[in-house]
Amino acid sequence: MDCGSGGVGASGSGGDHDSSDLSRRKKPYHRHTALQIQRLESMFKECPHPDEKQRLHLSRELGLAPRQIKFWFQNRRTQMKAQHERADNSALRAENDKIRCENIAIREALKNVICPSCGGPPVTEDSYFDDQKMRMENAQLKEELDRVSSIAAKYIGRPISQLPPVQPVHISSLDIRMASFDGYGVGAGPSLDLDLLPGSSSSMPNLPFQPVVISDMDKSLMSDIAANAMEELLRLLQTNEPLWIKSTNDGKDVLNLESYERIFPKPNNTHFKSPNIRVEASRDSGVVIMNGLALVDMFMDSNKWVELFPTIVSIAKTIEVISPGMLGTHSGSLQLMYEELQVLSPLVPTREFYTLRYCQQIEQGLWAIVNVSYDLPQFASQCRSHRLPSGCLIQDMPNGYSKVTWLEHVEIEDKTPIHRLYRDLVHSGSAFGAERWLTTLQRMCERFACLMVSSTSTRDLGGVIPSPEGRRSMMKLAQRMVNNFCTSVGTSNSHRSTTLSGSNEVSVRVTVHKSSDPGQPNGIVLSAATTFWLPVSPQNVFNFFKDERTRPQWDVLSSGNAVQEVAHIANGSHPGNCISVLRAFNTSHNNMLILQESCIDSSGSLVVLR
Repeated sequence: MDCGSGGVGASGSGGDHDSSDLSRRKKPYHRHTALQIQRLESMFKECPHPDEKQRLHLSRELGLAPRQIKFWFQNRRTQMKAQHERADNSALRAENDKIRCENIAIREALKNVICPSCGGPPVTEDSYFDDQKMRMENAQLKEELDRVSSIAAKYIGRPISQLPPVQPVHISSLDIRMASFDGYGVGAGPSLDLDLLPGSSSSMPNLPFQPVVISDMDKSLMSDIAANAMEELLRLLQTNEPLWIKSTNDGKDVLNLESYERIFPKPNNTHFKSPNIRVEASRDSGVVIMNGLALVDMFMDSNKWVELFPTIVSIAKTIEVISPGMLGTHSGSLQLMYEELQVLSPLVPTREFYTLRYCQQIEQGLWAIVNVSYDLPQFASQCRSHRLPSGCLIQDMPNGYSKVTWLEHVEIEDKTPIHRLYRDLVHSGSAFGAERWLTTLQRMCERFACLMVSSTSTRDLGGVIPSPEGRRSMMKLAQRMVNNFCTSVGTSNSHRSTTLSGSNEVSVRVTVHKSSDPGQPNGIVLSAATTFWLPVSPQNVFNFFKDERTRPQWDVLSSGNAVQEVAHIANGSHPGNCISVLRAFNTSHNNMLILQESCIDSSGSLVVLR
């Protein structure tokens, strides 16, 4: 009985314990009302982490336990975190898919890419074939070097030592630098540079007039600089003493720097921070056979500017037209330009300018054009020349001519000494001064006038120029010939060159470039230029080279035979300014004609032929 009773009692006690555990595990689920959830959501937006006081206030307001409030906020924060992570993951997956698609597109594009410099295919992953191709290219470069060296040797009268054999090297070591020019006519080495060859065209220097982005603020600043420069230019052109004084030696105008700095004070006395600074200032005036509007039109067009001054301007490009100005008169026109000025000798370095050119019509028949340097930040370290307000005043005359007053005012930093043959010419300001600009303008305007007039003096002894149209075509061909000569003989940065030392310390500057200009044969052009001094007057030297009777003494094309002038075109008031067509009495070249243009003015003379 006891056992039975005890068994029953024990069994009853165990049943009560199990039911209490089940009830403890299965607590009733209380769903919050919509009003409670709305109130909790609004509170969560204001404060996701409420403190104990705020939780007690909500519990009394909503009739919930403080623990329920606490757990609801914890669950809501966890839910928001999970939602944000899912959104971030989705965005990252989308970005990853986009990048993967871009990589696929880039890989496909690289399969068909062509090098813009050499026109070759892209670099492949097969290094063996790359090495084989590089060896073949090096062999071709070696053959081309031998050919060009043999041609160049004819110009200096002795063989040129060759470069050492090309060894298999890394790509980075193929950056062979140009032979340096020490300013005294002696090159760093006698061998030609590999960069001169067509196979290394990718190493050609980029022209400095690359496209630039000019903001509205920059344009406003440029307009202010141009307006101030125009005011200074007009005052310098129209004022004599105390700004200008007459030189006792040659009677030319000389700028009084003390008066200039007092009248036109500047924050910095000089643009450059170097002791090797020189200031060149010159002024000149004269009459030009062209009306003022035509001159203005040519001055404001960079291409016509180069055509007008081929012996001075080697490169001119309009980078940006800031203001087009008035149609027909160019008044108010403002341009940002790049130009490179030269002396026709390999011994004188060129001068580069980034210039604001501003034109203003002062009154009817009177224009002023000012040039002033504007330093672009990306090219500020390259320019060693700074142009202070310079330019010209153009006044129409009743006879259709123009009176032009020219001003040149620059600061120059001489990084290397000027060669002794040109030191006095450059330091006196004559090499780039106003007189040279004006005399060149007068001579070129006479040439253009002869080009337009059909009654120009022409002698045709051999039927070479049968019509006025033929005469004009001959003059245009001669002008292209002179332009190409001026580009080749100077030290323009647009062509890569090297300097070869010859006998008697006479250096030869050799330039190799690809020709693609209209009227020129496509291919490689080799140019060689040198400068030497002769104890003879310039007029006698000019007459010697111009006279066809003395040509057999120096012209290799005539092979020592006599030369006859079969056509003659006068293109200026001076008898030395003319175009000639010559025929050489050579049994092997009976039909060969030589085109020659000669020109002379107070700044110098030229004799160019082909």
